[in-house]
Amino acid sequence: MDAGMNTSSHLKAARCPLQENFLPRKNSKENLDRFIPNRSAMDFDYAHYALTEGRNVKDQETAVSSPSREAYRKQLAETMNLNRTRILAFRNKPQAPAELLPTDHSASLHQQQPKSVKPRRHIPQTSERTLDAPDIVDDFYLNLLDWGSANVLAIALGHTVYLWDASSGSTSELVTVDEEKGPVTSISWAPDGRHVALGLNNSEVQLWDSASNRQLRTLKGGHQSRVGSLAWNNHILTTGGMDGQIVNNDVRIRSHVVETYRGHTQEICGLKWSGSGQQLASGGNDNVVHIWDRSVASSNSTTQWLHRLEEHTSAVKALAWCPFQANLLATSGGGGDRTIKFWNTHTGACLNSVDTGSQVCSLLWSKNERELLSSHGFTQNQLTLWKYPSMVKMAELNGHTSRVLYMAQSPDGCTVASAAGDETLRFWNVFGVPETAKKPAPKAAHEPFSHVNRIR
Repeated sequence: MDAGMNTSSHLKAARCPLQENFLPRKNSKENLDRFIPNRSAMDFDYAHYALTEGRNVKDQETAVSSPSREAYRKQLAETMNLNRTRILAFRNKPQAPAELLPTDHSASLHQQQPKSVKPRRHIPQTSERTLDAPDIVDDFYLNLLDWGSANVLAIALGHTVYLWDASSGSTSELVTVDEEKGPVTSISWAPDGRHVALGLNNSEVQLWDSASNRQLRTLKGGHQSRVGSLAWNNHILTTGGMDGQIVNNDVRIRSHVVETYRGHTQEICGLKWSGSGQQLASGGNDNVVHIWDRSVASSNSTTQWLHRLEEHTSAVKALAWCPFQANLLATSGGGGDRTIKFWNTHTGACLNSVDTGSQVCSLLWSKNERELLSSHGFTQNQLTLWKYPSMVKMAELNGHTSRVLYMAQSPDGCTVASAAGDETLRFWNVFGVPETAKKPAPKAAHEPFSHVNRIR
């Protein structure tokens, strides 16, 4: 990757959050200094009459007037349009003067204070960085990209695994597996961000220490064919194979196989544990999603699934547990399905189904907002950002020229890395800044007499 993944960083100029506000431009025909009479709207003859003879006639009529004569005069004035009182006519009414200092300052401040409206987040439409990813396997059923908690990205390119440190931008090679064992078919970081698991084409799973570049152990016997899916749950490493089996491996003990889930009839292409670690979602090439519950797991016999979801019409690879709502799972199907479905895993009910119009390869929830990101294949090979639960499109991110097979999210939840069959790895600043970075941490309130030892 040192030679292959040359950093051709395309940095996009950041949009300034503080823009100068300009007043809207007025019509050039409007004069804001003075008001000029509109002579086309004035009757000079009547104006002369009203200034001279009209007032004298009105005074005489007022002296000797009767009710009938007064009624006749009003009717005549209305008919002859003699009720006008203005001499000059203007095109526009004068504007009301601005009240610079309100009379009641305290009341006006409370009334004029606008409600706090969250500004609309700017979503960059282009990737902020692009790295070369030669020899990446263009296979929908594999999982070759993961971003660990130590801010190191791991990617499998053919038989070699590379590590890219997002903090320093440095690249290193972890391992190149033997030809008879490879290529690497899946990769997943352990929760500690130091140890990484590699699924291989020959059904083995290797555990590596990224700090020392040392292989710790090899897990054998769980599968009969390639391992395309991996998912960690503390010390349990769950593996999914082309044989349709799902195996829970306790990496701490010699006899690592502790549970086996059987329910799929074809290759496992997606595995995800829920945030609580109690439920496992699995997707297969048999178009089925299974929900497994650890509380009913048994090592003595094959564990029965909690729910079997058969609404998809194509292989289900993309799985994503919602971080802000328990028991909410998003799943997506391949080119023959094209939908994103939302499930209540407590009841097994399908809450919503959205047709995206193209193959869905991966799903990621935002850690900071109620948003969902999907990566797609033919025809646009785009990343689509959705607002949940309305599922309104917020943005479409283009740049890849082949289907976007893999996505991974940075530990802070802001940046997403995507890898595609076009042999590029792109980084997108799509999810914005987390709330903890926006707001300063509140100062700890000092408790009175905190320096005095307490007596229990």
